[in-house]
Amino acid sequence: MAADLMKKDSSLPLRRDVKLLGKMLGEILVNHGGEELYEKVEKIRLMAKSLRIHFDEEIYSALKQEIVTLTPPMRKQVIRAFSMYFHLINVAEQNHRIRRRRQYQLQSDNIVQPASIESAILSLKENNINMQTIQNVLQSISLELVITAHPTEATKRSILEIQQRIAEILKNLDHPLLSGREQKKLEESLFNEVAILWQTDELRENKPTVMDEVRNGLYYFDQTLFEVLPDIHQEVSDSLEKYYPETSWDVPNFLRFGSWIGGDRDGNPNVTHDVTWETLDRQRRLVLQKYKNVLVDLMKRYSHSTSRVKVSEDLLKYIDEKEDFYLTEDKKWPVQAEVYRRAFAIIIERVKQTGKSELGYSSAEELLEDLFLINRSLKQHHPARHELGNIEKLIRQVQLFGFHLATLDIRNHSGEHEAAITEILGKVGITENYAALSETEKLEILQRILLDPRPLLLLHEDYSTETQEMIKVFQMIKNAHEEFGQRAITVYLVSMTKSPSDLLEVLVLAKEAGLYRLHADGTLTSHLNVAPLLETIDDLTAGSLIMEELFNMPVYRNHLQSLRNQQEIMLGYSDGSKDGGTLTANWKLYKAQVEIHEMAKKYQISLKFFHGRGGSFGRGGGPLNKSLLSQPAETIGDGVKITEQGEVLSSRYLLEDIAYRSLEQAVSTLILAAAHVTEEGEMREASWEKAIEEISNAALAKYQSLVFEDPDFLTYFQSATPLREVGALNIGSRPMSRKNQGRFEDLRAIPWVFAWTQSRQLLPGWYAAGSGLEAFASGSEQNLKLLKEMYLKWPFFQSTIDNLQMALMKADITTAKEYLTLVEDKTIAERIFTNIFEEYEKTRAILLKITGDQELLDHTPNIKESVFRRNPYVDPLNFLQVELIKELRKQDEPDAAVLTEVLLTISGISAGLRNTG
Repeated sequence: MAADLMKKDSSLPLRRDVKLLGKMLGEILVNHGGEELYEKVEKIRLMAKSLRIHFDEEIYSALKQEIVTLTPPMRKQVIRAFSMYFHLINVAEQNHRIRRRRQYQLQSDNIVQPASIESAILSLKENNINMQTIQNVLQSISLELVITAHPTEATKRSILEIQQRIAEILKNLDHPLLSGREQKKLEESLFNEVAILWQTDELRENKPTVMDEVRNGLYYFDQTLFEVLPDIHQEVSDSLEKYYPETSWDVPNFLRFGSWIGGDRDGNPNVTHDVTWETLDRQRRLVLQKYKNVLVDLMKRYSHSTSRVKVSEDLLKYIDEKEDFYLTEDKKWPVQAEVYRRAFAIIIERVKQTGKSELGYSSAEELLEDLFLINRSLKQHHPARHELGNIEKLIRQVQLFGFHLATLDIRNHSGEHEAAITEILGKVGITENYAALSETEKLEILQRILLDPRPLLLLHEDYSTETQEMIKVFQMIKNAHEEFGQRAITVYLVSMTKSPSDLLEVLVLAKEAGLYRLHADGTLTSHLNVAPLLETIDDLTAGSLIMEELFNMPVYRNHLQSLRNQQEIMLGYSDGSKDGGTLTANWKLYKAQVEIHEMAKKYQISLKFFHGRGGSFGRGGGPLNKSLLSQPAETIGDGVKITEQGEVLSSRYLLEDIAYRSLEQAVSTLILAAAHVTEEGEMREASWEKAIEEISNAALAKYQSLVFEDPDFLTYFQSATPLREVGALNIGSRPMSRKNQGRFEDLRAIPWVFAWTQSRQLLPGWYAAGSGLEAFASGSEQNLKLLKEMYLKWPFFQSTIDNLQMALMKADITTAKEYLTLVEDKTIAERIFTNIFEEYEKTRAILLKITGDQELLDHTPNIKESVFRRNPYVDPLNFLQVELIKELRKQDEPDAAVLTEVLLTISGISAGLRNTG
């Protein structure tokens, strides 16, 4: 495979960058630790590389011996050297993606990059899709990406910023007109950045606070998203005008970003009502600063004079009425004829005062009115068909980001709401123990309360701390709507929704804060969409029944009518996968969407599915455009919402060009799927659904036989992975377990996936799928033929199979076997590992039969090459991790230096595999 990959000419510039960065790292190693450090790293690197080309037991033993004999301080530097290499490779690969995109742009007009927005519009034209259909598609599609603080970003912010600077230098080195002197200067800057990277601590000293996480999330809005989102919309408009020039296009704001950071309180006691308010305030401060910067730039640019152009009467009237009211003499623009600058001076001052005084704007809509006024005037005298894009872009930005920047979702666990309602109802004498009632009794009480306009809360009652905080959260949402606008918070998510009462309890709490109001004339206003989060296999199966029972309740239907009959439903990929295995979970999620969609149609309810996907394959991860294709075609028009978590944020949104390309691919996919141009719009065959149901059942049985029925499995998992050590990695404000009781049920899905990924077993990403697929395929020759047909024609199945391939490719059973030495009971270790190994081989064999490939990922050579490039350098970190964990676990009191080295291996492996949890 190595020889084949080396022949790929398209990757020559990438290999050149990797070689240059590697050479610089080598020089830095010599400078820091002398020739001894450099030679030790090189010796281990070359041995690991040769093992990947051809496995040799003697070299394998020699490599392990080299690693076992390493001692401090050399050992720590070797770990850092391999980790640093991955940080550099990651930047080089991202720069190569940017390079490939630019190469397409430099080619002739008739060559369009696949999966680009232009390619999507061209496809519409070639398929004779008329303009009205396209306008309908644009009005119907909606994609909201929600950034979360899920603790899976193992890379520090300061490291990410250095990577950003390195990427910029690599991009500049590609410039075809560089002089020798300029190249030398850039290479010197590059070396300095690599040196700084080496001299920067990779690990956080302390766990981040929630506000630290908020700052990290805002970084992406500040650096890339504020600019890229309007550019994506503009590209849709430009492409439409290119291929459909005979009409005037109005592209709606279909792509937005939201956030959970500072709003997600499920299992995180650090997220209080005060923290959420501070989050909203910081978001507003950032977006107002961004507007101010753009407005100052526009003021510099728009120097038009009334002695040269005729501006609109409305603009002159606006200046006449507002200038003296909002500006003191020293803040007015001094040149009377430069009317646009005078108008911008007013707007800038009002933006500065927003949230501080009555002189500020009361809403983003008010700011938009002023910008539209200026734009209309500009169009009166600016040459036709040559719009001033700067102000058009600012208008789009204000429409997208408002004064809230990103809609903040609030999430909490259903049990927390039940506890608060139990206490509140007990205090007013409605029922002594609400939590102990049957579901029927609960629903009867909740509906009665929602139909009664009178409040429940007692003014001076001494509620428990937890209930007081719950009440304050809803009061904070009400205040946030008044201060930041209703778009600031629109959805309240209920984790672990198991019954209709879980949603009605939230409505009762909303009613007490005035978010749900029954008026004297019988009319109702409701300002909060209450969304269930369906997570476990059982909850996904019951999802349609839960929602139908709610849709049949007049009180709930009235609530939905106040929200234009729109219902959001969140689907959790992480817990379902942990509960039933990746293949079963993915099928149950798909099936739940189909069932809920069909049921909601009967009630004329408009749905939006919110996909709680993680970065890893065990948590629903994968490329954004593939994620969109893998959902049922009929749900595309419902509106799509997807989480963007942890390491996904830096890999997709750290660099502006990469952010643009990721979003462009997603938008291209969304447009084509909604217009039913590609095969993604096809109807599924009944035989496919029957087949996947049978496969899913077999896979579920296999998965649960190991994870839930084997009494020694938890012992194996806790010993043969760095689960205990992962908890010491300061990457999130949230605890690892919901209740810190050490039970499997309470363990969060993220550390579950993180630990398996580190040990190279990656069990959540593939285990049991092989048994399910093989059991079906072995039924008859026709069955295997059917699976091949499903892979070719059904995007959901294709995505599932491709993700399984990727998980197997990143897993490494030979390396994983080293972790068995961490399990005290060798019988347990061998028995369970043999089970995992046999399932791995079975899964690999059936995947190759289905795809018809010779090797995994043959159909995606770029990804295959990336994995091949990384694997040899991940292996030494795994060997070091095993030896260090052995040493650490023998100690009564963990040695801080050894623990630091373990954490460095965890960080390095994460960077190497480009996945944590």
